[in-house]
Amino acid sequence: MPDVSTRLQRTVGIAPGNAPTQANGTSGQAAPKIPVVAMDDDRIKLAHIDLATVGPGMVAKRLAVPGTAIPDAGRVSHVSVKLSGTVAELRKNIGDDVTKGDVLAVLESREVADAKSEYLSARLANELQQDLTSRDKSLWEGRAVPEQQYIKSRNAAAQTEMRLNIARQKLLALGVEADEIAGLPQSPDASLRSQNVRAPVSGRLAERKVELGAAVGRDNLETELFVIVDLSRVWVELSVSSADLPQVREGQSVRVSARGLPETATGKIVFVSPLLDKETRTARVVAALDNTNGYWRPGSFVTAAIALSERDVGVVVPATAIQNVDGGKAIFVRNKDGFEKRSVVLGEQDGQSVEIVSGIAAGETIAVSNTFSLKAEFAKPRDED
Repeated sequence: MPDVSTRLQRTVGIAPGNAPTQANGTSGQAAPKIPVVAMDDDRIKLAHIDLATVGPGMVAKRLAVPGTAIPDAGRVSHVSVKLSGTVAELRKNIGDDVTKGDVLAVLESREVADAKSEYLSARLANELQQDLTSRDKSLWEGRAVPEQQYIKSRNAAAQTEMRLNIARQKLLALGVEADEIAGLPQSPDASLRSQNVRAPVSGRLAERKVELGAAVGRDNLETELFVIVDLSRVWVELSVSSADLPQVREGQSVRVSARGLPETATGKIVFVSPLLDKETRTARVVAALDNTNGYWRPGSFVTAAIALSERDVGVVVPATAIQNVDGGKAIFVRNKDGFEKRSVVLGEQDGQSVEIVSGIAAGETIAVSNTFSLKAEFAKPRDED
Protein backbone atom coordinates (compact mmCIF):
# COMPACT_ATOMS: atom_id res chain seq x y z
CA MET A 1 0.00 0.00 0.00
CA PRO A 2 1.56 3.40 -0.93
CA ASP A 3 2.54 5.64 1.93
CA VAL A 4 1.06 9.08 2.55
CA SER A 5 3.81 10.87 0.61
CA THR A 6 3.30 8.64 -2.46
CA ARG A 7 -0.46 9.13 -2.28
CA LEU A 8 0.02 12.88 -2.05
CA GLN A 9 2.28 12.89 -5.13
CA ARG A 10 -0.52 11.32 -7.11
CA THR A 11 -3.05 13.92 -6.04
CA VAL A 12 -1.18 17.25 -6.19
CA GLY A 13 0.83 19.30 -8.65
CA ILE A 14 3.41 21.96 -7.92
CA ALA A 15 2.64 25.38 -9.35
CA PRO A 16 5.61 26.95 -11.16
CA GLY A 17 8.14 28.68 -9.01
CA ASN A 18 8.75 31.52 -11.55
CA ALA A 19 6.16 33.50 -13.48
CA PRO A 20 6.32 33.61 -17.30
CA THR A 21 7.43 36.72 -19.18
CA GLN A 22 4.56 39.18 -19.69
CA ALA A 23 2.90 38.89 -23.06
CA ASN A 24 3.43 42.55 -24.04
CA GLY A 25 7.15 42.28 -23.23
CA THR A 26 7.20 45.77 -21.66
CA SER A 27 8.65 44.71 -18.34
CA GLY A 28 10.98 41.86 -19.28
CA GLN A 29 10.22 39.31 -16.53
CA ALA A 30 7.51 39.48 -13.83
CA ALA A 31 8.16 38.99 -10.12
CA PRO A 32 8.29 35.33 -9.09
CA LYS A 33 5.09 33.72 -7.94
CA ILE A 34 4.74 32.20 -4.50
CA PRO A 35 5.24 28.41 -4.70
CA VAL A 36 1.95 26.58 -4.30
CA VAL A 37 1.05 22.92 -3.87
CA ALA A 38 -1.99 22.79 -6.15
CA MET A 39 -4.91 20.88 -4.62
CA ASP A 40 -8.67 21.09 -4.84
CA ASP A 41 -11.07 20.09 -2.06
CA ASP A 42 -11.42 16.50 -3.26
CA ARG A 43 -7.68 15.99 -3.37
CA ILE A 44 -7.25 17.53 0.08
CA LYS A 45 -9.75 15.04 1.45
CA LEU A 46 -8.02 12.16 -0.34
CA ALA A 47 -4.68 13.20 1.17
CA HIS A 48 -6.22 13.22 4.69
CA ILE A 49 -5.37 16.86 5.35
CA ASP A 50 -7.61 18.57 7.90
CA LEU A 51 -8.25 22.31 7.71
CA ALA A 52 -8.95 24.91 10.38
CA THR A 53 -9.65 28.63 10.44
CA VAL A 54 -7.13 30.70 12.36
CA GLY A 55 -8.48 32.84 15.17
CA PRO A 56 -7.93 34.11 18.72
CA GLY A 57 -7.56 31.70 21.60
CA MET A 58 -5.89 30.95 24.89
CA VAL A 59 -2.37 29.76 25.57
CA ALA A 60 -1.47 28.40 28.99
CA LYS A 61 1.76 27.86 30.86
CA ARG A 62 1.45 24.26 32.02
CA LEU A 63 3.08 21.96 34.53
CA ALA A 64 3.16 18.28 33.51
CA VAL A 65 2.83 15.80 36.39
CA PRO A 66 2.09 12.05 36.57
CA GLY A 67 -1.17 10.76 37.96
CA THR A 68 -3.66 7.94 38.25
CA ALA A 69 -7.38 7.84 37.51
CA ILE A 70 -9.35 6.73 40.58
CA PRO A 71 -13.06 6.60 41.50
CA ASP A 72 -14.59 9.74 42.94
CA ALA A 73 -14.72 8.96 46.67
CA GLY A 74 -18.12 10.64 46.92
CA ARG A 75 -19.54 8.32 44.27
CA VAL A 76 -18.59 4.97 45.79
CA SER A 77 -21.39 3.26 47.72
CA HIS A 78 -20.91 0.26 50.05
CA VAL A 79 -24.14 -1.74 50.36
CA SER A 80 -24.25 -3.39 53.80
CA VAL A 81 -26.81 -5.01 56.11
CA LYS A 82 -26.92 -5.45 59.88
CA LEU A 83 -29.75 -7.95 60.10
CA SER A 84 -29.02 -11.65 60.46
CA GLY A 85 -30.14 -14.06 57.76
CA THR A 86 -29.10 -15.89 54.60
CA VAL A 87 -28.82 -14.85 50.95
CA ALA A 88 -31.85 -16.35 49.17
CA GLU A 89 -31.45 -14.62 45.76
CA LEU A 90 -28.75 -12.71 43.88
CA ARG A 91 -30.31 -10.60 41.15
CA LYS A 92 -27.29 -8.59 39.97
CA ASN A 93 -23.78 -9.58 38.96
CA ILE A 94 -20.44 -7.80 38.84
CA GLY A 95 -20.34 -5.31 35.97
CA ASP A 96 -24.10 -4.77 35.81
CA ASP A 97 -25.36 -1.21 35.57
CA VAL A 98 -27.90 -0.53 38.30
CA THR A 99 -30.38 2.23 39.00
CA LYS A 100 -31.18 3.59 42.43
CA GLY A 101 -33.86 1.36 43.97
CA ASP A 102 -33.05 -1.78 41.95
CA VAL A 103 -33.21 -5.03 43.96
CA LEU A 104 -29.68 -6.45 44.19
CA ALA A 105 -30.41 -9.44 46.42
CA VAL A 106 -33.11 -11.01 48.59
CA LEU A 107 -32.38 -12.17 52.14
CA GLU A 108 -34.35 -14.53 54.34
CA SER A 109 -34.26 -13.46 57.96
CA ARG A 110 -36.10 -14.42 61.13
CA GLU A 111 -35.18 -11.00 62.50
CA VAL A 112 -37.07 -9.33 59.65
CA ALA A 113 -40.01 -11.71 60.05
CA ASP A 114 -40.24 -10.89 63.76
CA ALA A 115 -40.01 -7.14 63.08
CA LYS A 116 -42.72 -7.29 60.41
CA SER A 117 -44.98 -9.34 62.67
CA GLU A 118 -44.43 -6.86 65.47
CA TYR A 119 -45.34 -4.01 63.14
CA LEU A 120 -48.54 -5.71 61.92
CA SER A 121 -49.58 -6.47 65.49
CA ALA A 122 -48.91 -2.88 66.56
CA ARG A 123 -50.81 -1.58 63.54
CA LEU A 124 -53.87 -3.68 64.32
CA ALA A 125 -53.80 -2.74 68.01
CA ASN A 126 -53.54 0.93 67.10
CA GLU A 127 -56.46 0.76 64.66
CA LEU A 128 -58.66 -0.90 67.29
CA GLN A 129 -57.67 1.56 70.00
CA GLN A 130 -58.19 4.58 67.73
CA ASP A 131 -61.71 3.34 66.92
CA LEU A 132 -62.41 2.81 70.62
CA THR A 133 -61.13 6.26 71.50
CA SER A 134 -63.25 7.84 68.77
CA ARG A 135 -66.33 6.06 70.15
CA ASP A 136 -65.57 7.10 73.76
CA LYS A 137 -65.13 10.69 72.63
CA SER A 138 -68.58 10.69 71.02
CA LEU A 139 -70.13 9.14 74.15
CA TRP A 140 -68.37 11.62 76.42
CA GLU A 141 -69.56 14.55 74.32
CA GLY A 142 -73.11 13.14 74.67
CA ARG A 143 -72.60 12.80 78.43
CA ALA A 144 -73.07 9.01 78.12
CA VAL A 145 -69.71 8.14 79.77
CA PRO A 146 -67.63 9.96 82.36
CA GLU A 147 -64.70 12.14 81.28
CA GLN A 148 -62.29 9.84 83.15
CA GLN A 149 -63.08 6.98 80.75
CA TYR A 150 -62.46 9.17 77.69
CA ILE A 151 -59.13 10.42 79.07
CA LYS A 152 -58.03 6.86 79.79
CA SER A 153 -59.02 5.79 76.28
CA ARG A 154 -57.18 8.75 74.73
CA ASN A 155 -53.98 7.92 76.64
CA ALA A 156 -54.18 4.31 75.49
CA ALA A 157 -54.53 5.50 71.88
CA ALA A 158 -51.39 7.61 72.23
CA GLN A 159 -49.47 4.61 73.56
CA THR A 160 -50.58 2.28 70.73
CA GLU A 161 -49.65 4.95 68.17
CA MET A 162 -46.22 5.31 69.76
CA ARG A 163 -45.67 1.53 69.68
CA LEU A 164 -46.69 1.51 66.00
CA ASN A 165 -44.16 4.24 65.18
CA ILE A 166 -41.42 2.36 67.05
CA ALA A 167 -42.19 -0.82 65.11
CA ARG A 168 -42.11 1.14 61.84
CA GLN A 169 -38.77 2.78 62.67
CA LYS A 170 -37.33 -0.65 63.47
CA LEU A 171 -38.27 -1.89 60.00
CA LEU A 172 -36.76 1.19 58.38
CA ALA A 173 -33.54 0.60 60.33
CA LEU A 174 -33.44 -2.96 58.98
CA GLY A 175 -33.64 -1.61 55.43
CA VAL A 176 -37.32 -2.15 54.66
CA GLU A 177 -38.55 0.58 52.31
CA ALA A 178 -41.47 2.82 53.31
CA ASP A 179 -43.65 1.60 50.43
CA GLU A 180 -42.96 -2.02 51.44
CA ILE A 181 -44.05 -1.24 55.00
CA ALA A 182 -47.27 0.36 53.74
CA GLY A 183 -48.06 -2.78 51.73
CA LEU A 184 -47.38 -5.31 54.50
CA PRO A 185 -51.06 -5.83 55.45
CA GLN A 186 -51.75 -7.06 51.88
CA SER A 187 -48.57 -9.15 51.56
CA PRO A 188 -48.67 -12.97 51.75
CA ASP A 189 -47.37 -14.55 54.94
CA ALA A 190 -44.49 -16.20 53.07
CA SER A 191 -43.00 -12.78 52.24
CA LEU A 192 -42.66 -11.78 55.90
CA ARG A 193 -39.24 -13.41 56.21
CA SER A 194 -37.91 -11.89 52.95
CA GLN A 195 -35.94 -8.68 52.80
CA ASN A 196 -34.96 -6.92 49.55
CA VAL A 197 -31.51 -5.33 49.37
CA ARG A 198 -31.77 -2.32 47.06
CA ALA A 199 -29.22 -0.13 45.30
CA PRO A 200 -28.89 3.16 47.21
CA VAL A 201 -27.42 4.93 44.16
CA SER A 202 -27.16 4.48 40.41
CA GLY A 203 -23.89 3.19 38.98
CA ARG A 204 -22.01 0.02 38.14
CA LEU A 205 -21.70 -3.02 40.39
CA ALA A 206 -17.95 -3.16 41.03
CA GLU A 207 -17.84 -5.85 43.75
CA ARG A 208 -20.09 -8.64 45.03
CA LYS A 209 -18.88 -9.97 48.37
CA VAL A 210 -21.43 -12.72 49.11
CA GLU A 211 -22.58 -15.93 47.46
CA LEU A 212 -25.97 -17.61 47.31
CA GLY A 213 -26.85 -19.18 50.66
CA ALA A 214 -24.21 -17.22 52.58
CA ALA A 215 -25.02 -16.17 56.14
CA VAL A 216 -24.98 -12.44 56.88
CA GLY A 217 -25.18 -10.33 60.01
CA ARG A 218 -23.63 -12.86 62.38
CA ASP A 219 -22.89 -11.72 65.93
CA ASN A 220 -24.79 -8.50 65.22
CA LEU A 221 -21.99 -7.33 62.90
CA GLU A 222 -22.57 -5.39 59.70
CA THR A 223 -21.96 -7.40 56.51
CA GLU A 224 -20.95 -5.69 53.26
CA LEU A 225 -22.70 -7.24 50.27
CA PHE A 226 -21.90 -5.03 47.26
CA VAL A 227 -19.87 -2.02 46.13
CA ILE A 228 -21.46 0.31 43.57
CA VAL A 229 -19.35 2.89 41.74
CA ASP A 230 -20.69 5.83 39.76
CA LEU A 231 -18.03 6.48 37.09
CA SER A 232 -19.80 9.36 35.35
CA ARG A 233 -17.15 11.48 37.06
CA VAL A 234 -13.71 10.30 38.17
CA TRP A 235 -10.82 11.76 40.07
CA VAL A 236 -7.26 12.07 38.83
CA GLU A 237 -4.81 11.74 41.71
CA LEU A 238 -1.60 13.68 41.01
CA SER A 239 1.80 13.87 42.70
CA VAL A 240 3.20 17.41 42.72
CA SER A 241 6.70 18.15 43.98
CA SER A 242 7.23 20.55 46.86
CA ALA A 243 9.07 22.93 44.50
CA ASP A 244 6.06 23.21 42.15
CA LEU A 245 3.37 23.14 44.84
CA PRO A 246 3.25 26.95 45.43
CA GLN A 247 2.06 27.38 41.83
CA VAL A 248 -0.79 24.86 42.16
CA ARG A 249 -4.17 25.78 43.62
CA GLU A 250 -7.76 24.59 43.62
CA GLY A 251 -9.82 25.62 40.60
CA GLN A 252 -6.98 25.44 38.08
CA SER A 253 -7.66 23.74 34.76
CA VAL A 254 -6.02 20.37 34.07
CA ARG A 255 -5.61 18.68 30.69
CA VAL A 256 -5.38 14.89 31.05
CA SER A 257 -3.90 12.44 28.54
CA ALA A 258 -2.73 8.84 28.61
CA ARG A 259 -0.19 6.95 26.55
CA GLY A 260 -1.85 4.94 23.82
CA LEU A 261 -5.15 6.81 24.06
CA PRO A 262 -5.99 9.38 21.38
CA GLU A 263 -8.35 11.53 23.42
CA THR A 264 -7.60 14.18 26.02
CA ALA A 265 -9.95 15.64 28.62
CA THR A 266 -10.09 18.77 30.73
CA GLY A 267 -10.90 18.87 34.44
CA LYS A 268 -10.51 21.09 37.50
CA ILE A 269 -8.37 20.74 40.59
CA VAL A 270 -10.67 20.17 43.60
CA PHE A 271 -8.13 19.42 46.34
CA VAL A 272 -4.52 20.31 47.15
CA SER A 273 -3.15 18.51 50.19
CA PRO A 274 -1.42 20.71 52.76
CA LEU A 275 0.80 17.76 53.69
CA LEU A 276 3.85 16.32 51.94
CA ASP A 277 4.66 12.64 51.71
CA LYS A 278 7.64 12.16 54.04
CA GLU A 279 9.37 9.78 51.60
CA THR A 280 8.70 11.32 48.17
CA ARG A 281 8.37 14.96 49.27
CA THR A 282 5.36 15.32 46.99
CA ALA A 283 1.83 16.50 47.73
CA ARG A 284 -1.42 14.80 46.74
CA VAL A 285 -3.47 16.86 44.31
CA VAL A 286 -6.90 15.73 43.07
CA ALA A 287 -8.63 16.86 39.88
CA ALA A 288 -12.25 16.05 38.97
CA LEU A 289 -12.85 14.83 35.43
CA ASP A 290 -16.12 14.30 33.58
CA ASN A 291 -16.39 10.68 32.46
CA THR A 292 -19.90 10.46 31.07
CA ASN A 293 -18.69 8.36 28.14
CA GLY A 294 -16.78 5.97 30.44
CA TYR A 295 -13.50 6.64 28.61
CA TRP A 296 -11.30 7.03 31.71
CA ARG A 297 -10.96 3.85 33.74
CA PRO A 298 -9.86 3.92 37.38
CA GLY A 299 -6.34 2.57 37.71
CA SER A 300 -5.12 4.06 34.42
CA PHE A 301 -1.83 5.95 34.50
CA VAL A 302 -2.18 9.44 33.05
CA THR A 303 -0.24 12.64 32.52
CA ALA A 304 -1.87 15.86 33.65
CA ALA A 305 -0.88 19.29 32.38
CA ILE A 306 -1.86 21.84 35.03
CA ALA A 307 -2.56 25.33 33.67
CA LEU A 308 -0.46 27.55 35.94
CA SER A 309 -1.37 30.69 33.99
CA GLU A 310 -3.53 31.42 30.96
CA ARG A 311 -3.41 34.27 28.47
CA ASP A 312 -5.70 35.29 25.60
CA VAL A 313 -3.85 35.88 22.33
CA GLY A 314 -4.94 37.15 18.93
CA VAL A 315 -3.85 34.22 16.75
CA VAL A 316 -3.57 30.60 17.94
CA VAL A 317 -2.94 27.47 15.87
CA PRO A 318 -2.59 23.78 16.78
CA ALA A 319 1.00 22.63 17.25
CA THR A 320 0.42 20.05 14.50
CA ALA A 321 0.10 22.87 11.95
CA ILE A 322 3.74 23.97 12.32
CA GLN A 323 6.71 22.52 10.45
CA ASN A 324 10.44 23.28 10.50
CA VAL A 325 11.35 24.50 7.01
CA ASP A 326 14.77 25.88 5.99
CA GLY A 327 15.72 26.60 9.58
CA GLY A 328 12.50 28.46 10.38
CA LYS A 329 8.89 27.79 11.30
CA ALA A 330 6.25 27.57 8.59
CA ILE A 331 2.52 27.01 8.20
CA PHE A 332 0.69 25.91 5.06
CA VAL A 333 -2.10 28.35 4.20
CA ARG A 334 -5.02 27.36 1.98
CA ASN A 335 -5.60 29.56 -1.05
CA LYS A 336 -7.68 29.25 -4.23
CA ASP A 337 -5.09 26.99 -5.89
CA GLY A 338 -4.03 24.79 -2.98
CA PHE A 339 -1.51 25.55 -0.23
CA GLU A 340 1.19 28.16 0.08
CA LYS A 341 4.04 27.99 2.56
CA ARG A 342 4.05 30.89 5.04
CA SER A 343 6.93 31.66 7.39
CA VAL A 344 5.73 32.56 10.88
CA VAL A 345 7.09 33.84 14.18
CA LEU A 346 5.98 31.87 17.22
CA GLY A 347 5.05 33.19 20.64
CA GLU A 348 3.97 31.25 23.70
CA GLN A 349 3.02 27.59 23.41
CA ASP A 350 1.63 24.94 25.74
CA GLY A 351 2.16 21.69 23.87
CA GLN A 352 -1.15 21.74 22.00
CA SER A 353 -1.64 25.37 21.04
CA VAL A 354 0.88 27.90 19.74
CA GLU A 355 0.62 31.68 19.56
CA ILE A 356 1.52 33.18 16.17
CA VAL A 357 3.13 36.60 16.54
CA SER A 358 3.39 37.31 12.80
CA GLY A 359 3.01 35.59 9.45
CA ILE A 360 -0.71 34.82 9.32
CA ALA A 361 -3.87 36.65 10.28
CA ALA A 362 -7.09 35.64 11.96
CA GLY A 363 -9.60 34.28 9.45
CA GLU A 364 -7.12 32.49 7.20
CA THR A 365 -7.51 28.75 6.64
CA ILE A 366 -4.55 26.45 7.30
CA ALA A 367 -3.64 22.77 7.22
CA VAL A 368 -3.55 21.25 10.71
CA SER A 369 -2.84 17.58 10.01
CA ASN A 370 -0.58 15.61 7.67
CA THR A 371 1.47 18.79 7.21
CA PHE A 372 4.71 16.81 6.96
CA SER A 373 3.58 15.58 3.54
CA LEU A 374 3.04 19.15 2.39
CA LYS A 375 6.52 20.01 3.65
CA ALA A 376 7.93 17.13 1.59
CA GLU A 377 6.19 18.38 -1.54
CA PHE A 378 7.56 21.90 -1.14
CA ALA A 379 11.07 20.47 -0.67
CA LYS A 380 11.06 18.78 -4.08
CA PRO A 381 12.89 20.50 -7.00
CA ARG A 382 10.62 22.48 -9.31
CA ASP A 383 10.91 22.50 -13.08
CA GLU A 384 11.64 25.85 -14.67
CA ASP A 385 9.26 27.04 -17.35
